[in-house]
Amino acid sequence: MVKSVSEIVSEEAKATLKDMGLTEYEIRAYTYLLKSGLSTASQISENANIPYSKIYEVLNSLEHKGWIKSQGGRPRLYYPKSPREALEETKLRMEDRVRVWQKTVFLELQPIYEKRGVREKPDIWIFRSLSDAIAKLKEMLGSAEREVLVAVPKDMYQIIDAVLPMLRNVCISRAKLLLMLSGGGNFPDKFRSLGEVRFRDEMFGGGIIVDGREVMLMLGEPKQSIILWSNHLDLVRFAKDYFQHLWEGAHKVQISNFENQC
Repeated sequence: MVKSVSEIVSEEAKATLKDMGLTEYEIRAYTYLLKSGLSTASQISENANIPYSKIYEVLNSLEHKGWIKSQGGRPRLYYPKSPREALEETKLRMEDRVRVWQKTVFLELQPIYEKRGVREKPDIWIFRSLSDAIAKLKEMLGSAEREVLVAVPKDMYQIIDAVLPMLRNVCISRAKLLLMLSGGGNFPDKFRSLGEVRFRDEMFGGGIIVDGREVMLMLGEPKQSIILWSNHLDLVRFAKDYFQHLWEGAHKVQISNFENQC
């Protein structure tokens, strides 16, 4: 007997498929086909534990979404597309949906907002003390889910030291961590094992961007620096674009001689 869906794929994989728009029954049908190959609707219904009254609805939906194909005959046979191919089709379909959303937002909703005559007020905090800034940074890192981008000059390494345990937690989680430092590569070994590390000879100020939704910027010299935080979308986007620009020109750090602490 073919294994159940819970035995074929992990809970994480099932959650990913749900995020990609598949229902529970569709996940069962697709993963069954991945394991068994060419099958009839009745075989899929029986072995994937899908009510026969629902099976054709499920299979038609999967075919429409680009996850399976069928071939004519009596009975009709179904087989899975490659997961890579299905992912690419899902990506293209989502991009098409985003373009439709953008059209509605830009042409209909945004003009309504702008007619109010009220300018958007950015949410920006300026920190008077380093301890307050570090407390906010810890809050930012504690909520990180997908990506943390860190750019810190040599004179501000104390900020990295203060949140080192939290950066290690980011490193061992599924979130991406990119760390860019200045100082010609002469920085503590403990930083080298934090995600992907690069360095630049010089860097004016620094910043930390979390999930593309909030940023903390450190501008100027350490003793006269200005530290601010904002969740203003345009400012965060600008900071991320600038980080990527600096990152592409930074030097990669070789970590082969250092044990990864994450």
